Amino acid sequence: MNARIDDTHDPSLRSWLESANDSGSDFPIQNLPFGRFRGAGDADWRIGVAIGDEVLDLRRARLVDSDDIGVPMRLAQHPRRALRAAISAGLRRGSEREAQFRRALVPQSAVEMGLPCEIGDYTDFYTSIHHATTVGRQFRPEQPLLANYKWVPIGYHGRASSIGVSGPGTGHAFRRPVGQTKAPDAAAPALGPSRRLDYELELGIFIGRPNALGEPIAIADAEEHVFGIALFNDWSARDVQGWEYQPLGPFLSKNFASTVSPWVVTLDALAPFRSAFTRPAGDPPPLAYLDSAANRERGAIDITLEVWLQTERMRDAGHGGDRLMRSNYGDAYWTVAQLVAHHTVGGCNLRSGDLFGSGTLSGPSAEQGGSLLELTRGGREPLTLSNGETRGFLDDGDTVILRGWCEREGLRRIGLGECRGTVMPARAV
Repeated sequence: MNARIDDTHDPSLRSWLESANDSGSDFPIQNLPFGRFRGAGDADWRIGVAIGDEVLDLRRARLVDSDDIGVPMRLAQHPRRALRAAISAGLRRGSEREAQFRRALVPQSAVEMGLPCEIGDYTDFYTSIHHATTVGRQFRPEQPLLANYKWVPIGYHGRASSIGVSGPGTGHAFRRPVGQTKAPDAAAPALGPSRRLDYELELGIFIGRPNALGEPIAIADAEEHVFGIALFNDWSARDVQGWEYQPLGPFLSKNFASTVSPWVVTLDALAPFRSAFTRPAGDPPPLAYLDSAANRERGAIDITLEVWLQTERMRDAGHGGDRLMRSNYGDAYWTVAQLVAHHTVGGCNLRSGDLFGSGTLSGPSAEQGGSLLELTRGGREPLTLSNGETRGFLDDGDTVILRGWCEREGLRRIGLGECRGTVMPARAV
């Protein structure tokens, strides 16, 4: 399992780039997340690593000889760690390569960030038992969880083409979706803009190394096929979803937009923040193909997650928004390794750049719901914001901001950056 701690994680490490030494930075030298960027007027994307408030151009720093991010994503364990070590060594105080690396820096404020990679396929999972229980209780009070939940990682195949990337300001702007909805007392459905638009706080898990068709990935090897993790917002039209989801699941309620953050924090960077993966007493143990000693010992990842909401009125007034909730990925019911092992057990071939959504990451408390569907009890108990506005679901102009970070005593805090998206008015129908 990919959880080895080495000198790149040393909390005493400092960079010659002072912005990376700021205790509030998401991108200290211990992090080194990957992304794709280009300068103003450039047509081609380049591979970069975030360090402080700058981007290190890996090709210009002579660390890679290609601008195809698929090359480092597909690296095996040893060359991948060697690349991380070389980046870390060049950015440290006293490095002999400081001058060369300085010439390869570009301010983050001066670049456009793209999707972290070309996303071929996207699968969304349902890994939070707290989310599944809370939502299930709204529809099935007597049986919130279906019988299969504790045995099989539930997922569905989503739409990769409508995934957009976060950015500064309002971030990924998308139009309110249109679809069929049906009021309980209506004789027939109607076509129109969704009135119950929601966000879902998730993590995006990027596949690095592929597997061959027909060759399952064993849980012991699963994390060797994972490149890293980003923030992910799976926007959802709850009224469209309620009408269409039976019998085959989400369709138009999910395919109109999803938003991913631009920086992928590697599993190597997350190694110091691993912890034991446990199931509640009395729950069934996973089947053998979903279980391993390593997964039990350190399969969970301690990532603090937050959702913030900035309304259009707040933005116009210079207000940064309200925090709606906080949860932790360590509470997920299924681990990254289990998702990979299950996805491939039937012979499915994953490809470099494929994306898994974790599913909505809610916590055990009512105030830790990872969606408005949970926080407002299906819109019946709207939230009152600090400026007096209320929200049951999202209004046009609303910006949702996801944030995530890892911190432990004695370690350097590392962050995932931000994932921003803004709801624009629907097109006329």
